[in-house]
Amino acid sequence: MNRNEKRYRKRRRLKKSVKRVIFAGFIIIIGLLIFNHFTTRPEPAVTKLNEKEENASNQKPEQNPAQKPVGKNESKEPKTNPTIKVSAAGDFTLGTDESFPYQGSFPQEAKSNGLPYFVAKLDNIFQQDDLTTVNLETTFTHATKKTEKTFRFKGDPSYTKILTMGGIESVNLANNHIHDYLEQGYQDTMDNLEKEGIGYFGYENHYVTTIKGIKVGALGYEGWSDTPEVRSLVSQDIEKLREQGVKIILVHFHWGIEKSYVPSESQRNLARYTIDSGADLVLGHHPHVVQGIEEYKGKFIVYSLGNFMFGGNRNTIDKDTFVFQQTFHIQDGELSDKKEIDVVPFSISSVSNRNNYQPVKLTGAEAERVKTKIIDVSNQIGGSDWLQYEK
Repeated sequence: MNRNEKRYRKRRRLKKSVKRVIFAGFIIIIGLLIFNHFTTRPEPAVTKLNEKEENASNQKPEQNPAQKPVGKNESKEPKTNPTIKVSAAGDFTLGTDESFPYQGSFPQEAKSNGLPYFVAKLDNIFQQDDLTTVNLETTFTHATKKTEKTFRFKGDPSYTKILTMGGIESVNLANNHIHDYLEQGYQDTMDNLEKEGIGYFGYENHYVTTIKGIKVGALGYEGWSDTPEVRSLVSQDIEKLREQGVKIILVHFHWGIEKSYVPSESQRNLARYTIDSGADLVLGHHPHVVQGIEEYKGKFIVYSLGNFMFGGNRNTIDKDTFVFQQTFHIQDGELSDKKEIDVVPFSISSVSNRNNYQPVKLTGAEAERVKTKIIDVSNQIGGSDWLQYEK
């Protein structure tokens, strides 16, 4: 056997050895893959479920743009039998009529003192409740076309921040000034409220929020007359909220006669019908002065809350107002009959010689004077038995 032949045989043996090693490695890899297939458990299906739950939690609830989904205490764990404290105040005219002099106007105070000035003396009353509703009697718009009437109110859109600074979650739009700048002003107002996260209600808009696991809703109407049309709308809207699972329903009415301390018969009839239809609290505004409080079938009717933060007049004669608070008690998921209220006297101005648009909580003799006034006007309609429910 010559040298070349030996080399050839040696290379063949080497190739066979390499092939054997490669083949053995291939067999090992195949075996590992098979082993891994039968021993590795599939990822649990709950992962997909959690992804769906996370996506659902990031979506807004079944609410229209008028609705704000979260109340002040929604971050707290829902209680078995929670209490929900609701505050209500009267007219918020955050702006002015453009024909008014600039000196001493709401916009001048805003420019001179900044927006926090307007809520500086509220004593955090709206920060310490679960939900606040007020009547927004102005527009937040830059529109220029306006309706033909005596007074037309308009505020800079930045004034919406005053509401959040004060702790106010929702506003009533059903009043005689929300369309002062026509449809454009009305739409701009809703858009600007939404940008600031303020809920609104009135007319076609229904407000629903969840507080401590309980749904609370608010409706608003112009109630100038007690007509079958208004009654039908009220009862239908209350029924719609009940169908959505709302347990506490607040109804605002813009009604009555300006500067009258006694509600009209129309107001009283419509208010009582609203309670009969399922409302849990009726709240009124427009007269620019306070009217009485009445208990009817275990529910409260506040006929007029008066003005509150009112840019519509630089020096109103009557600066008295109040905040009405009711604490609702939930028992086993339903509203109980337990009643607890608080009537808190305020002045619409922190100075007496003019309206400086800075509401102030009253104390001492002044608080007693305003409280006595509210009792007196209550006694002119149905008495003041509601005093027994004050805490």
